Amino acid sequence: MCLRGSSRGGRPTGLRLAVTAAAVLAIGLATAAHASPAAPTDADCMACHEDPSLEAEGGRKVGVSAPAMAASVHGQAGLACVDCHAALAAVSDFPHAEDLAKVDCSGCHPDASAQHDAGVHGQAAQKSPGSTAAACTDCHGGPHEIRSPKDALSPAYHFNLPATCGRCHGGADGVRATELGAGEAPAAFHDSIHGRALTGSGLIVAPNCATCHGHHEIRAKGDEQSRVFRANVPATCGACHAGIRSRYDEGVHGAAIRSGNLAAAVCSDCHQAHGIEAADLPSWRLDVIRECGTCHEESFRTYRDGFHGQASALGFTRVAVCADCHGAHDIHPRQDPRSQVAPARLVSTCGQCHPYANENFVQYDPHAEPDDPERSAPVYYTDRFMKILLGGVFAFFGVHTALWFPREIVARRRHGRPVPVGGAPPPSGSGPAAPTGPAERGGGAGPGGGGRHGD
Repeated sequence: MCLRGSSRGGRPTGLRLAVTAAAVLAIGLATAAHASPAAPTDADCMACHEDPSLEAEGGRKVGVSAPAMAASVHGQAGLACVDCHAALAAVSDFPHAEDLAKVDCSGCHPDASAQHDAGVHGQAAQKSPGSTAAACTDCHGGPHEIRSPKDALSPAYHFNLPATCGRCHGGADGVRATELGAGEAPAAFHDSIHGRALTGSGLIVAPNCATCHGHHEIRAKGDEQSRVFRANVPATCGACHAGIRSRYDEGVHGAAIRSGNLAAAVCSDCHQAHGIEAADLPSWRLDVIRECGTCHEESFRTYRDGFHGQASALGFTRVAVCADCHGAHDIHPRQDPRSQVAPARLVSTCGQCHPYANENFVQYDPHAEPDDPERSAPVYYTDRFMKILLGGVFAFFGVHTALWFPREIVARRRHGRPVPVGGAPPPSGSGPAAPTGPAERGGGAGPGGGGRHGD
């Protein structure tokens, strides 16, 4: 016997299908009633934010340029507003509240964000929430206009980066606002050989701020992990100047730095950090002498006492300076055969300026010490002789003048005139001297005065 509503074979009838469909529909409606509302679309956001005059409380501009957003890296990647502004995904009432969660770039850029947090900018922001330290958008541009650093319109583009950094690190206002001690670093860089190559010549290989300081993980120069920490400066400069670095590493300064002596000279000591000049400029050749003297004070003093030092002090540049004799980067001790001032190489070194230099010529000591008879005996005794001679001459003529001066005073008071040298003063009150010559006695010319006699 078959039950009503059933069919042969146990298949459900139309009534049972209707009941099942109704149950499924009811469950679906109940689930939909408790589901989250759909996230707003970009069109929903731009309905308000496309207005360029739109402002939030406090006057902060919140308008978004649709063309700029479309041309940005985020627009090109197809990101929606809620991909960055995640807090808006669950908002259904508009206009939305203003106190939205801050956009977190680390969700898509974890490495760059971690590096930024470890650098001076991130550390400053963590210590002081209201700090003016640079965040992502300060360097990469407005949050809705960010372009690739390879885009010429990006503030982080290779040629634009110095101006971007200069907004905080340049000028008194920026330094004061950010409590920095950078001073006029951007201006010095702009006038340097690197700055002229970058902005003047347009060389993409020329360094900018990030080349030396890094991009995101910028650390203070006193931090051992900083690219501009003293021990790391040769490697930083050597990334471009590889040939120079190899010679520097072979010299005394490079060896001292590697041994942990941070007082040894590095690139920025001689060439400066931002205002780097071309090494062949006359002004640099003269200024670098003083740079060497900041460490080698005694050698600087004896150099200034010699011919080369005296000539360079007068502004002459065609005279030997430190690097001409000792080398510029591969400087070695005098006892090292590789040194340019090693005894075996002196003739060739001096011969660069003095073609006829020989073994006798190189006996000249450019750092002669007048007070050291063991090092510079001829100079020592010549100096002593000249001092004695000079002192004796001044003493003799000083005594002579002192003895003559009272006699001169007495003569002037007595006769009213100076005492003639080698003779007695004329009698006081005497008239003109009597005529002694024939012409004076006769008043005429020729024998007899030229007059008539016996007329």
